[in-house]
Amino acid sequence: MTENNLKSAVEALIFVSEKPITLEQIKKVLGDLDLSAIKKIIEELKNDYETSNRGMRIIEIAGGFQMIACTNFSSFLKKLFKNRNGEKLSKQALESLAIIAYKQPLTKTEIESLRNVNVDGVMKSLLDKNLIRICGRKKIPGRPFVFGTTREFLEHFGLKSLQDLPKMEEFTTMAEAKENNNDIESLAQTEPGEGENELKQVA
Repeated sequence: MTENNLKSAVEALIFVSEKPITLEQIKKVLGDLDLSAIKKIIEELKNDYETSNRGMRIIEIAGGFQMIACTNFSSFLKKLFKNRNGEKLSKQALESLAIIAYKQPLTKTEIESLRNVNVDGVMKSLLDKNLIRICGRKKIPGRPFVFGTTREFLEHFGLKSLQDLPKMEEFTTMAEAKENNNDIESLAQTEPGEGENELKQVA
């Protein structure tokens, strides 16, 4: 396969992938191509999209790469999808999610002690949306479950890793802004770099 064909093949794989596609997944499909070569091709594609001011971008998110719409055109996308109603997280859910994201792993009782409210419904909602997961049991009497965030959490908020989280007190503001853009995110799997841009704005 020629260099141009390889580049086009990588572009096609990123485009059709419903979730961020990893270097390992691309290598498995393309065969005899090392990870550094794949990463170089992706960097070239990212540069091509940016320098030619295309309507799409390629971003690194949750350990993989995804093609998304450019944030420069978000105002037009909002107009196109203004009547689309997406299921949003409540403020209570966002507050609990913030606690889990920054203090994981922790038990439901520990979350309730920090929020001073019952979180049964909130925890079920976050589990159903696959934003949190059971990641073990705490070694105390009763062996309660402990919870942590998922890869879907990173994807939802446009984060490469948990190290990219803003300060804890800023998370809810960032998350609420992200939730308000859910209707646009569904256009290109995720809002075009929205989470990453919002992090820069609030940091």
